[in-house]
Amino acid sequence: MTFASDPSLFVHQMDIAHDRLLLMRVSEDDLRAASFLDQRLIEPQPGKPQRAMQWADWSTIAPQTEDAGTPARDDARFIFHIGHVGSTLLARLLGEAPGTLALREPQLLRQFAELRMVEGQPHSPWPTGRVAKRLPLARKWLSRTFEPNQRALIKATSFVSDIAGDLIEDTRKAVCLTLSPERYLQTILAGEASRQELAVLSGTRIQRLNTRLEGPPINLWELDEARRAAMAWACEMTALCAASNENVAWQDFDAFLASPAEALAATAAHLEISLSQQQAQTWVKGPIMHRYSKAPEQGYSPELREEVLAGAARERRDDIIAALAWLEKAAKDHPVIASALDRA
Repeated sequence: MTFASDPSLFVHQMDIAHDRLLLMRVSEDDLRAASFLDQRLIEPQPGKPQRAMQWADWSTIAPQTEDAGTPARDDARFIFHIGHVGSTLLARLLGEAPGTLALREPQLLRQFAELRMVEGQPHSPWPTGRVAKRLPLARKWLSRTFEPNQRALIKATSFVSDIAGDLIEDTRKAVCLTLSPERYLQTILAGEASRQELAVLSGTRIQRLNTRLEGPPINLWELDEARRAAMAWACEMTALCAASNENVAWQDFDAFLASPAEALAATAAHLEISLSQQQAQTWVKGPIMHRYSKAPEQGYSPELREEVLAGAARERRDDIIAALAWLEKAAKDHPVIASALDRA
């Protein structure tokens, strides 16, 4: 079996400085079990041997993308999202469907998104145009599956939405998962981990958002925690809106949880995944819906989520009201934010 048709040779990440790729030997079960295909895939697993890994030059791997006379697979479908809106849950549910290989947050696409952020700037490690030239190769590598009748379903990291348009182009199916601004603020402000993530990512998010705005930029130092959460919503939503086309379906996570079987079946149909209404009913009543998708060893149900969000709504009521007012004002100043609010 050649590299072009062997998904067990998983392209995990790039060594950008030396123009190399890290290849890892993985099984189908490895990919299905991994909540995230990032650095955690490299970490040793208790009771399991270290995965075989090797670095290979781009110039060596790129020509092997296609077998002689056989075009490379390039039919992956995508899930994009604004973060903390059930994308891992959706990917796990859809990954249960026969013929679907779900890949959650591949490190490789994160690196491409980071490279796009600095493209054209003096400190960019790549010249302008290299991202556009090489990204289709990465998409083809991630489209490889273990069976001919399988298709890859890629659940991207939230900031990979910046390159969503390049990934789906005009032909590939995608789903965008969202939440209303109010519910998103409740979600982010409810948990210590999400608040820490907000603090860490606010700088890059406001940078990303400002590149899409006309007029004066938004200043990070003027935003308190709740307003930074509102800014994060605007950043991720405007990225998704920029990539949207007729092949993109939008799904509000609260609406999904209100009618999960119907929403799951509709999403599967859009992504051309074979899933009957009966199967959807069975899966949404199963254990996946009652575990924390990012860490399946932990219990977490829609009912518990509602309790947690209700607590944040009470405790941070004034902060949330002020942040939503700030978002409305930002929408008046910036049409792309207004369009994002209209989409929500």
